[in-house]
Amino acid sequence: MEAAKRQSKVNLGAFNSQIGLDRGAGKFKEISWYFIKMIFFLSAMPYPNALKKALLQLFGAKVGSGVIIKPRVNIHFPWKLVIGNDVWIGEEAFLLNFELLTIGDNVCVSQRAFLCGGNHDYRIPEMPYRNGPIRLMDGCWIGANVFVSPGVTVGVDSIITAGSVVTADVAENGIYKGNPLSYIKARWI
Repeated sequence: MEAAKRQSKVNLGAFNSQIGLDRGAGKFKEISWYFIKMIFFLSAMPYPNALKKALLQLFGAKVGSGVIIKPRVNIHFPWKLVIGNDVWIGEEAFLLNFELLTIGDNVCVSQRAFLCGGNHDYRIPEMPYRNGPIRLMDGCWIGANVFVSPGVTVGVDSIITAGSVVTADVAENGIYKGNPLSYIKARWI
């Protein structure tokens, strides 16, 4: 006897992209940004950091001094981005900032890190957006291939080691690794 097939309650056809996401800019600005992003940010060409900073500021980002943005960095909404002083953003980092992304001073975001401010509410069949801001406090280091979830704050001077997954706030001055994320030891004693 074959078991009865369970019907899914998920209804992605009823998803409404207008609910739960404030894009923060008009269509013209967003389309213009996509062209600029394709040419100057997603390219492998090592365009000068001063040019990238000026372009981000032109589109509403707040960017400090001494910022280094490597090639192929994907920044979704610059008008929802604040970058402090002396920040490094590595190759192929993805800043999916549907909500405010704040990066403090002296922060390193390594290669292919994914700062994901976007999510969906799986408890509702239409899976509406459930986005959240991300804050990287001064002196923290986000290692290569790290995933950071919406609504997360990484504390001052903390390190998230390569390949880790961060789904909750991280206290200051710690070294954390893994999935699930676990505390290893203090960074500075």
